[in-house]
Amino acid sequence: MSEAISDKARLLEELRRHIGDCRRCKLCATRTNIVFGEGDPDARVMFIGEGPGRDEDLQARPFVGRAGQLLTAIIEKGMNIARADAYIANVVKCRPTIDLKFERDRPPEPDERDACGPFLLRQIEIVRPEVIITLGNPSTQYLLGIRQGITSIRGRWFSHNGIPVMPTYHPSYILRNGGDGSALKKDVWEDVKMVLTRLGGNLGEESGRNAFESLEDSPKRDTDVQGRLF
Repeated sequence: MSEAISDKARLLEELRRHIGDCRRCKLCATRTNIVFGEGDPDARVMFIGEGPGRDEDLQARPFVGRAGQLLTAIIEKGMNIARADAYIANVVKCRPTIDLKFERDRPPEPDERDACGPFLLRQIEIVRPEVIITLGNPSTQYLLGIRQGITSIRGRWFSHNGIPVMPTYHPSYILRNGGDGSALKKDVWEDVKMVLTRLGGNLGEESGRNAFESLEDSPKRDTDVQGRLF
């Protein structure tokens, strides 16, 4: 491990210790685990979602449910890098649920974003990826400080503190809108190809199709609702 990567890993560990057993917002009352984020401290690409879902809360890892399986396929089969070589985080690090009943997920509320968002910004500052991919409305709107919806801005380059940002659909949105047959998958692949070009990648069209192969072996569950409201 190079000295620079070692420093980034140390800074991320220090940030996690600073967060501690967080009580900065109301989400602490219902969470099982804090989901800090994971991946290569020196990642070239960083993915940002809205917040943990049920599976993420249980495992203390981001994007491990059905939507996470699709994201992993996009990373590994579409971008041809290991998931561990990317960095994955969320705007909030505790699971937001409707009425705090811990049953149905929802987007983070403003006070929750205000309490937890600075930790995400610090993660970005430490990792300093070459490209950020925001997944869905909440992460895109928070990071870019805009109000437009994802359907009107995906596929266009933006910037966060000098880092190129590519907004695209959240994997859950794809799964809810056609699943294996969703036309949205083509849109996401077009967005990913723009990122690959920026990173100097050179993958063929077939790789992109493979990234969205059938997920029939991963049955949908009623509790798998990460990102349901956007």
